[in-house]
This record gives sequence, structure tokens and C-alpha cells, in this order.
Amino acid sequence: MAAKWSGGHSSSVLCLTVSTEGLVASGAERGELALWDGAGSPVAQLRLPQADDVTSVVFSARRPSTLYTAHGETISVLDVRSLQEPLQRFHVNEEEINCLAVNDTDSLLAAADDSGAIKVVDLESKKVSRSLRHSNICSSVAFRPQRPQSLVSCGLDMQVMLWNLQKVRPLWSTNLQECEMEEESPQSAGQFFNPPLAHSLSVASCGNIFSCGAQDGKVRIFRVTGARFEHELEFQAHSLGVSQVLFMPEGYWLLSGGNDGKVLLWDLSSNVGKQQKSPAKSLHRKKAQAAACSRKDGKLNKAASNEHHGVVPKLSIEHGEKVNWLSCAEIKGSRRVLVADQSSSVSAYPLPEP
Repeated sequence: MAAKWSGGHSSSVLCLTVSTEGLVASGAERGELALWDGAGSPVAQLRLPQADDVTSVVFSARRPSTLYTAHGETISVLDVRSLQEPLQRFHVNEEEINCLAVNDTDSLLAAADDSGAIKVVDLESKKVSRSLRHSNICSSVAFRPQRPQSLVSCGLDMQVMLWNLQKVRPLWSTNLQECEMEEESPQSAGQFFNPPLAHSLSVASCGNIFSCGAQDGKVRIFRVTGARFEHELEFQAHSLGVSQVLFMPEGYWLLSGGNDGKVLLWDLSSNVGKQQKSPAKSLHRKKAQAAACSRKDGKLNKAASNEHHGVVPKLSIEHGEKVNWLSCAEIKGSRRVLVADQSSSVSAYPLPEP
């Protein structure tokens, strides 16, 4: 079922990205970077200096030939038309970078690292414009579409945060452990020993809905309303930690990848694609959540925890290897999910049409 893309790497592939023109870039251990055509053939390769692992790659939204690449504490800016010496390097992070994100106006680049810092670089002045922080490793950061000054982040401190870059402190944050919608089930006792360390974020194309994948195997969905966000939905997606979540380019189809070796496709349209709630109901819900999160146990009421039992995957792929990264590409007129794992190849699976 899967097409294997091989020949681009000799080490484990750690990250993937796809340009608006359909070019695929992958980063691997030991400084390896590769570019792939739609047929899955490597068209260019490069080994970055110091041979640090390439942990994140992202294309410019407005200049599809520009690729931002994180390796060690360094960000290299590359021109994929001539994959050679970097055009530019930024060394603004003090520890290994885990995730890069660029806003859709191509004016800001965010780099989240092992110290918990998020360094935001102004791409015009080439200088750090903001330094944001988690209290533990910051694993993922993402800009919100059509909102170039707004981003979300998560980390191993179990915090999910909403930022406006005109401010240094987060607009809103939630602790996944304290504000968990726990279900009364035999599994719940085990969750105490499997804390929801947050690994991955993805924002839907609308910009107001975002997802978070965590170590407890759950996917949580949040809705941004003004200067805060609400816990909209959560469900047990994987039997082990969720390493990757990815909203498809349109609507509310979500891909998740886990340490259990599965890649799942979820259609959340009926859960989050509804019209906005009335202001009165929304305010009532915010107050209820605020009260719940202020209590020590942080548990929401049973009605809230049991209201979303029917979430089942639209597609289940038994990939068989721990998932390092997911990306989505249109190849020969049909969509594929690209999977990076512990091997040196990339797997491409067909996806159903919406």
C-alpha cells in the first residue's frame, strides 16, 4: 500500500515539509537534507555543517524556493534551486531546536528549543524580535493562518499557550494535566503514570481551531475565541504517545501519528465544524472551564467528559514504525500522507478524497 521513497538518506528521517509547488524536503540525522520530486526520487542532497541532526524544515509561504532548516542550535536558510552553501544562518537559540514555523506573510520565523525558549526572528531586520518561554522543552510551535502576529506552542511542561507577539507573556495557557477532561474508566488510573507531555501542534486553515498530540495517546482540540482558547474536544487516538498531528490543508480532517506505529485520519467536521456558539453559551462555558481549572483536581464535569464518545478514525494505517513526522502532498492529482520514521526512507500512503 505504501510507496517507499529511498536513496535520499542513510540515517533516520526526522522531519518533512512540502512547498506550495509540491517539492518535498526531508531532514535526517547527521546533518542530512534531501529534496524529492513527486515520483519519490531524490533530486538534491546536502550535508549541513557540523553534522547536527536536521530536526525541522519549513518552506517559506511566499517564496517556495526558500527553505528554513534547523540543525542543532542553528537555522540555515537555503535556496532549493541550488542546494549548496546556506544563503544565511541564524544562531539565536542556545539549545537544540525542535520545531520551526514561519508565518504566512513570511515576515517572522519562530524556533522552539530544548531550553523551552521560542525565539522569534524578524526576517526583514534579521534580528530576534521576541523571546518567549516554556518551563521545560518546547516541542512544537505554529503560527495561526491569516494572523501573522499570533502563534500557539506546547511543550513537555504540559502547557499549551496562545501568544500575541505584541506581548511578552502568553495571552492564555492551559495545563493539560490540570484541565484534563478525564473519563471515568479503568484507563484513568494509568494516566497518572503517563502524563500528557505535549509533543505536536497543528492549526486548521480557519486559524481558530488547533490540535495538540500528547504522550498519553490523546488528541485534544482547542478553539480560539478572542484572547483565549477553549478545550473543545479530546479523544484517545493512540495506545502510545501521539508524536504528530497535522490538519489537512482545508476543513477539519486531521492526521495523527503515534509511537504505536499507526497513522490515523480523523474527520472532525461534525465535532468542530459547527457554527460558532452564541456569546452567552460561550461565556458560560469559559466560566465553567475557568472554575474547573482553578480547582486542584482540575477535572471538568462528567457530562463534558463524556460528550464526545463517537470519534472514530476515517482511515487507519498500520505503518509499523514509530512516527517521527507527518506531511501531506498532492502527487499526480491525488493526496498522499508522507511518513518519516526510524528508517532512512519516507513512506507515501494514498488518502481518500474529502
